[in-house]
Amino acid sequence: MELKRINDHVSVSGQIQPEDVKTLKDLGFVAIVNNRPDGEAPDQPAGAEIEAAAKAAGLAYHAIPLGREGVNPDLVNATKAVLEGSNGKVFCFCRSGTRSTTLWALSQAGEAPADQIIAQAAEAGYDMSHLAGYLGQK
Repeated sequence: MELKRINDHVSVSGQIQPEDVKTLKDLGFVAIVNNRPDGEAPDQPAGAEIEAAAKAAGLAYHAIPLGREGVNPDLVNATKAVLEGSNGKVFCFCRSGTRSTTLWALSQAGEAPADQIIAQAAEAGYDMSHLAGYLGQK
């Protein structure tokens, strides 16, 4: 698991395994957001397995899968609600972290300047410059 810190509140990574949940708890995360739909890859653990591990560790678990249908306002709003409703650090994952970073960035539109959102994503290794037009809107 390669954690990439977006800011003090949010970190992302690629696919995790149920056994990674304890490490996330030990690192101080309070919630896990799964942005990967089940069944994308044969070696991918089911979301229910990660959810069970999260609950056993005392972490909140949220499934907000971003699949081939693409981003929509419901996904962005759900992401924003989880981030605003979590009292502590939130960990988001998908296959590579890009979808998680995209949803984070879009959930911050109107909350922070677009250049700040893009810079935070870039520091974590994700190019969100293509979202600049959306990030300047609320």
